[in-house]
Amino acid sequence: MAEAGSFAERVKQQADIVRVVGEYVQLKKAGQNFRGLCPFHSEKTPSFNVHPARQIYHCFGCGKGGDVFNFVMEMEKCEFPEAIRIVAEKCGIPVPKQKERSPEERKENQQRAALVEMHREAQTFFVKQLEGTPEGKAAQAYLEDRGLDKDALTRFGIGYAPSGGDLLLRFLKSKYPEKLLAESGLASRDQSGRLFDRFRRRITFPISNESGKIVAFGCRALGDDQPKYLNSPETPIYSKSNVLYHLDRAKDALRRQDFAVLVEGYMDAIAVARAGISNVVASCGTSLAEPQIKLLGRFTKRVVVNYDPDTAGQAATERSIALLLEHDFEVRVLALPGKADPDKFVREQGADAYVKVLKEAPPYVDYLIGRARQMDLSTGEGKLRAVNFLLPYVQKIPNRILRSEWATRIAQQLRLEEPVLRAALSKAASERRSEVKPQPELMGRAAKPAERRLIRMLAEGEGFRHELAQQLQNARLHHGLETEKIFTALIVASLSGEPVQPTEVAATLEERDRRLFFEILFEEASSATWEEAVSCMEALQHRQAERELADVQRSIEASPPGPEMRGLLEKKQELMRRLAAAR
Repeated sequence: MAEAGSFAERVKQQADIVRVVGEYVQLKKAGQNFRGLCPFHSEKTPSFNVHPARQIYHCFGCGKGGDVFNFVMEMEKCEFPEAIRIVAEKCGIPVPKQKERSPEERKENQQRAALVEMHREAQTFFVKQLEGTPEGKAAQAYLEDRGLDKDALTRFGIGYAPSGGDLLLRFLKSKYPEKLLAESGLASRDQSGRLFDRFRRRITFPISNESGKIVAFGCRALGDDQPKYLNSPETPIYSKSNVLYHLDRAKDALRRQDFAVLVEGYMDAIAVARAGISNVVASCGTSLAEPQIKLLGRFTKRVVVNYDPDTAGQAATERSIALLLEHDFEVRVLALPGKADPDKFVREQGADAYVKVLKEAPPYVDYLIGRARQMDLSTGEGKLRAVNFLLPYVQKIPNRILRSEWATRIAQQLRLEEPVLRAALSKAASERRSEVKPQPELMGRAAKPAERRLIRMLAEGEGFRHELAQQLQNARLHHGLETEKIFTALIVASLSGEPVQPTEVAATLEERDRRLFFEILFEEASSATWEEAVSCMEALQHRQAERELADVQRSIEASPPGPEMRGLLEKKQELMRRLAAAR
């Protein structure tokens, strides 16, 4: 609250709420008041009102209201002191300088102000180099090949750092002392202590802080120089973990759309923004830091992560998901078709194609399940690795109902027994472990009774062994089972026409399968009959249909409407009929 006689009270008295709100909302006169579409919730009929005489606002739709400071705090996601400063600047009211506590603090403030001004001048220098020099023309040609026209270069302030060793220094040297130049991050020292330009023969991307002031540069080599990207170091005005590229331009769109597209680099952010998606920010590298997450959380708690598809990008995606979940973000992940990065995809496929796949970006758990399914799930050890890969993320889901739903999906996708998976997850959670211990039931090493009986029949049965092997092979009933390799070896031996020798079969198996094979052979069992063999094969057919149904359901969820979808739905109905008839 503004206290009587305070600067805040003076700003409130002098401020015009209609003028301030009008910078964010298109207002129209409605009697004595002004009216527009509410910026705090989605609506088609205006219910947001501003009362100029009382200097207040109120939305009759969502109920939000207050004075000019409340409005700015909501829109800018800032605290009261910052709202006072913003309103004062918008209304042309001089902001009194804060009393500096010490000469050191005054010196630090002066240094930061000088560094910000120096970066502004460096930006002017880089832009002129791009536009007015032969080297700059070559850089422009490269940028045009990357799909950036002159309007894009101007919009994003792209410039060029020339190949000369100290051209920028000479431009700045007359205005700034050498010590400040060295601390700016724009210059480096050689072994002799002489200063030279940090950025040479590179395309420059200005990096601005949240308020739009340039505090650093990201620079891409024009030729084969290494590193490919060279950024400003940490300085008194720039900390990489506290800045998101393009946030200064994205703030309004983040509020309107209530979600952010998070990409890795400058070109990706530029490409996505030019595709019409202004609510895009870049983490300026492959590691998202906690301060960046907190900064983004002031504007939205919903994120679509669209990092590069390479190994580093996948690892960064997984790290970012974990951090975002810890801060209660709703996370989706966009893995672009063809393993393209956002810049390449937009250039080759177009803006409309990007908007389409962005809308279809799946929740993060679906993305992670997809990553887990790339592991070798043919063995119990592989399934255990997949579960342990997913477990830390599942544990971060705050809602118990959602955790339960995802446990079901994980069981279906990884072909695990759902009760066994739930028990393993519950035990890991109660023991505060981030991994599941090996369990025979979870790893699938305990073959089902029907499998065990059929294996005994193939190994020992006489009379119908050849017919049994033939039917199993024709129907592919053993495919996808944990015991598939044992069945395959026994079927080959049974169809060979020679007597089946268990030791010879065992010699073709890996250690894990060999041990299970011998365990089954040593079990006590009654004499086998063909009727029992048929019953066991029917059990395998039932499980096969269940697996096919799960696969079809996954395809249905991933497919757009059309002929393919109709075919999948028909197949789903057929499988459901088969399963119902077998009950």
